[in-house]
Amino acid sequence: MPNPSIHPHIPNADKTDAVELRFEDRGGGFPLVLLHGYCGDGRYWSEVVPALAAKYRVIVPDLRGHGGSPAPDGVYSMESLADDVIRLMDRLGIGRAFLFGHSLGGYVALALAERHPERLLGFGLIHSTPLPDTEAGKEGRLAAAERIRTEGVKPFVDGLVPKLFAPAHRTSMADRVNAALEIGYGTSPRGAVGCALGMRERPDRTAVLRRTALPILLLAGELDEVVPPERRFPVDLPHIRAVTLPGSGHMSMMEDPERLSGELTAFLEAIPGAGENAE
Repeated sequence: MPNPSIHPHIPNADKTDAVELRFEDRGGGFPLVLLHGYCGDGRYWSEVVPALAAKYRVIVPDLRGHGGSPAPDGVYSMESLADDVIRLMDRLGIGRAFLFGHSLGGYVALALAERHPERLLGFGLIHSTPLPDTEAGKEGRLAAAERIRTEGVKPFVDGLVPKLFAPAHRTSMADRVNAALEIGYGTSPRGAVGCALGMRERPDRTAVLRRTALPILLLAGELDEVVPPERRFPVDLPHIRAVTLPGSGHMSMMEDPERLSGELTAFLEAIPGAGENAE
């Protein structure tokens, strides 16, 4: 297997609002793009990537405002984040790919599927939902943005990250909780505010799931306290595979990476001809 290739910058001079995403590029074969969640970065996927990279080319970017990617001022719409991913695919010469998005990354995947369906072979929402924020959720986004502006990222991340794990894992997986906390501390305050406000504005995209002919994976954690059961599988159609991981919270890539890798692989292997003419 080739060694990981870390690319700190990709020139994106064609768009005035473009950013230079940091990313990891591993493996070979047809491409998968993995998008992390809010106040995370590509390291969220570190225990999942090796198994996938044994069969596929795996691209793992840091979304704008997160990890090693720049954090411009302003509201980060899901559409702008999706366009960042498209520009990265363009620079890497990737015509079509499978896209899996965790939480915030799922919202980005949906925006990309709506705007650029011709660039996808299929996509997955990992601990995410196509539904918009509730009114209470929208108020929570505003409160989060204000807290980050006044107190910084660390207190906000300290309150956020433990709730992402299943209750029992908050103590039994304390090392992984701490790893997620450290990743979160690296989030730019501008990025955290920009994404909070962008997530608040996102529309209902259940129609994207209904209208597309692309294969879709909806994967949820049994004990996820962020995405409640009624928001996990709002559409039931033949092209959609719905999976619940027992015992997992919102962070199966850290809580149960082996099972998550297996479910992603099973989804891909069930698609006839997956990967043909992918690039």
